[in-house]
Amino acid sequence: MIDAFAKDTLHGRLRRDREALLWKIDGLSAYDVRRPLTPTGTNLLGLVKHLANVEARYFGEVFDRPSPEPLSPWQEADGSDLWAGEDESREQIVDLYRRTWQHADATIAALPLDAPGHVPWWPQPHADTNLFGVLVHVLGETLRHSGHADILRENLDGRTGMRPEHEKPIDEEARAAHWKALDQAARSAAANQAQRLS
Repeated sequence: MIDAFAKDTLHGRLRRDREALLWKIDGLSAYDVRRPLTPTGTNLLGLVKHLANVEARYFGEVFDRPSPEPLSPWQEADGSDLWAGEDESREQIVDLYRRTWQHADATIAALPLDAPGHVPWWPQPHADTNLFGVLVHVLGETLRHSGHADILRENLDGRTGMRPEHEKPIDEEARAAHWKALDQAARSAAANQAQRLS
């Protein structure tokens, strides 16, 4: 009973967070969805592409159920699984991600939580795992990168929230006042610490 509950809960959260990530690229221009937004080049469409590869590999290779999708090179020095080439459209990458979900969902449905898997890119002795461990890992990866997407999107146009129903109209005045209050608190804390240390 608890296994079915755990599996349904983890899988349900994964499904929810996949959709949340895709919402973060909704309505953006072709440039904004792929342009580098951090010094290391992190970009929204690249996060989607990366997570498509993550799910394909973890719910495919790890359980000897290879993905039918052609995948980007994995963990290459140029980070090619983290950005979209000019010949890769948003639609292609989103479709790849959605098709990858189907394969991942089939693996999750077919296997029990204790089904053994092997992650060849993990160091020993952690490389041998099971579906439960992989579900937790992939959910963590998805949440981590969805958090990146939250910040990137907020910096682009101010949009926040996890899903459309959570989005509130942007009150620039209230945001500016809140930012100012936080900045003042940070400056005061820094000055207090400097006094204590002197």
